[in-house]
Amino acid sequence: MKFSDLRLCEPLQRALASEGYKTATPIQAQSIPHMLAGRDVLGCAQTGTGKTAAFALPILQRLIHTPRRRSSHGARALILCPTRELAAQIGDSFAAYGRHADQRHTVIFGGVGQGPQVAALRSGIEILIATPGRLLDLMNQGFVDLSAIEVLVLDEADRMMDMGFIHDIRRVAAKLPATRQSLLFSATMPTEIRRLADTLLRNPIAVEVTPVASTVNTIDQSVYFVEKRNKPLLLAHLYNELSMSRVIVFTRTKHGADRVVRHLHHRGIRAEAIHGNKSQNARQRALSNFKASKTPVLVATDIASRGIDVDGISHVVNYDISDEPETYVHRIGRTARAGASGVAVSFCDPEERSNLKAIERLIRKPIAVKNDHPQYTAQSDSRPREEQARASRRERPLHSHAQVTGNRHPNHAARSSHAGDERNARTRIPHSTRPGGRQSHHPSRRNQFRKGGVAPRRPW
Repeated sequence: MKFSDLRLCEPLQRALASEGYKTATPIQAQSIPHMLAGRDVLGCAQTGTGKTAAFALPILQRLIHTPRRRSSHGARALILCPTRELAAQIGDSFAAYGRHADQRHTVIFGGVGQGPQVAALRSGIEILIATPGRLLDLMNQGFVDLSAIEVLVLDEADRMMDMGFIHDIRRVAAKLPATRQSLLFSATMPTEIRRLADTLLRNPIAVEVTPVASTVNTIDQSVYFVEKRNKPLLLAHLYNELSMSRVIVFTRTKHGADRVVRHLHHRGIRAEAIHGNKSQNARQRALSNFKASKTPVLVATDIASRGIDVDGISHVVNYDISDEPETYVHRIGRTARAGASGVAVSFCDPEERSNLKAIERLIRKPIAVKNDHPQYTAQSDSRPREEQARASRRERPLHSHAQVTGNRHPNHAARSSHAGDERNARTRIPHSTRPGGRQSHHPSRRNQFRKGGVAPRRPW
């Protein structure tokens, strides 16, 4: 369906043409007509499917066609989202789609001073985009008036639930007018989200454009089995070999993200990190540099996995595989957006094998294994480390010098004797024959050991 078929007003059609958008995505085509009719909508769609435009365009059209009531004050539309980055992205979308409409908006979130945000609220706005924590803070200080809200949007509702914002959302909703239009969007629909929808939405239209937690078919997915210590080398090699023009690298921890950036810098690759330990100004600067292609590699933790909406991301690298399978879907959804193609590469060390299997169960298909770089990916054994350790003990020569004498190195005794080191020479004497020494192993176990059984555990 084309946007021209959706009965959008002329200012919005001009803005869409300026952005180069002609054809609506499935979530837009299915939900916009219901929103324009004033219906509540419960939308289930993964990231990268055009959800922001799906609710931004109807909101702008509503505000354009229905002038503000003289007695009303404060914002008329409220959009709640989980992260600062996503809030900023939504603000950019409203600015782009509403460029030919006089509908002011502002974005408020924590991590920065509240002065400019309070000033924007006082100047008068129609659209308020906020994270729950900062919104409640400003509400408690008396800076936010929600009495005129006509449309409520909850974006990435499941992510807000994961981050513990459900109670904050309920507190905000209690301050809203009972008569309003409510829109809820979520990539997944767990029971708690459905309960929330039941309390906030009235007879909603359900729109689901893709199976829950599925991956986009235009993403080329692959995995490299690689030891943890070789991941930095493999990343630098693939960056050059695959001609990664704009890539997001996801790590499990903040410190891990910083380490990856240092490794890339050491190899002459420009990269910046974005995570919770960075100041908001630093995060915005890194994201701006990434958008402008000044920095080709953005290393991020999962706080940014749903908040980055940048066109032309060629690759996503799962440097660390997440413990939550759904997170994998959200991460790789940063590429292949709006019908484009993309590449998702994952690095899996032996301890992450179970996480990989959980992801494959979730997406209901295996991820192609790449082993075309054995210098980085070769592993002596793909079994769990506990099993490898047991196998190593079984395969070890049973009568090595170290086992018989108690030394850790088979040449230790020879080196000690040659050097005349009395202290080292004493270590060759078994504990059981030392004066006053205790017997290190039970006699029966010692006999079993001599007959070729399993080596007893060392006292050290």
